[in-house]
Amino acid sequence: MNWNKKFLRYLNFNVPLAVILLIIIGFVSISSAVEINQVDSGALRFLQKQAVSVVLGLLVVFILQAFDYKIFKEYAAIIYILMLLMLTATIFLGQGVSGGAHWISIGAFNLQTSELSKIMLILVLAAVIDNNSDDMGYLKGMFLPSVTAFIPFVLVILQNDLGTALVLFFIYLVMLFAGGGNLKYMAAVFGGGFLFIVLLITAHVMLDTPLPFLKEYQLNRLIVFINPNIDPHGSGYNIIQSIIALGSGRTFGKGLFAGTQNQLNFLPEKHTDFIFSVIGEEFGFLGSAVVILLFLYLLWQFLNIAENARDRYGYLVVIGVMAMFLFHVLENVGMTMGIMPITGIPLPFISYGGTFMLTSLTAVAIVINVNLRKNKLMF
Repeated sequence: MNWNKKFLRYLNFNVPLAVILLIIIGFVSISSAVEINQVDSGALRFLQKQAVSVVLGLLVVFILQAFDYKIFKEYAAIIYILMLLMLTATIFLGQGVSGGAHWISIGAFNLQTSELSKIMLILVLAAVIDNNSDDMGYLKGMFLPSVTAFIPFVLVILQNDLGTALVLFFIYLVMLFAGGGNLKYMAAVFGGGFLFIVLLITAHVMLDTPLPFLKEYQLNRLIVFINPNIDPHGSGYNIIQSIIALGSGRTFGKGLFAGTQNQLNFLPEKHTDFIFSVIGEEFGFLGSAVVILLFLYLLWQFLNIAENARDRYGYLVVIGVMAMFLFHVLENVGMTMGIMPITGIPLPFISYGGTFMLTSLTAVAIVINVNLRKNKLMF
């Protein structure tokens, strides 16, 4: 049996093709954002680190194909314990970034454990939901998946990483619904929870009551999302500059290295959180549309792979991955346009970030694995 021939025969080439195109767009956009066209900009080191992350991620893609994805279900308990230990260690030992403990230094590399927790939660949550499939229409069946997701959610919140916590919550909601969770119970519980949070924030703003789950700068981001001009030189600055960059790109853009908001450094975090603003300014509406269409195409391929998975576990895993990417795209693109609050969530395959690139490619590797084994092939 020739493993390579079977791999090529059953591989859905649409997925890696879309991912590669997005990575190429990312390298071009990062090159402009870090001003590689300027002498002594030090930009090359960003591209080198990004390239290393891509290479490592591609190695993971190929290595994971040697294993049946069902192995993750067999070791779900161990994966979950490792995730909790990893997140807990980051709270106490992690490097502080923007008021939070997000990173653990390992030699020359910084590991963002909350990023890895997204993949680990998907693998574990799929196993829990699959094992409780007969009871998912009842509260007792939804209880264990909810507890499973709640603990890492709290640990990430304690790292002051609200963006990643929201990703975990969205993954949980989508997987719970896809796994047969009772929609009425979900609407009642989470609708009530959302209303409670709104009331807490309102009471904090109006009556100065305590708000334990949000830092003041995070609350300010939510407030200026509604009206950035409340604080145009402070919390609202990022949104205002991003909207200016996107609008100034018009239809065809100003051209590579020609974006004034980008090149004159008015645009904040332009190689990470606001990379889509760079694309909009320099490549215009057409360039932005190409990126969005590539993401939509990738998500559509994920949905097709999920529907054709050989078992319920594989289906849930792919749905979880799809939910992760969907939230990242909606939130990142939305916050650059001023229609979503700023949470510091990067754009998959395009934003600069080693751990995030590795996580994204690992997620794609798992989806490819599910697709390759849809016919119970033995590799």
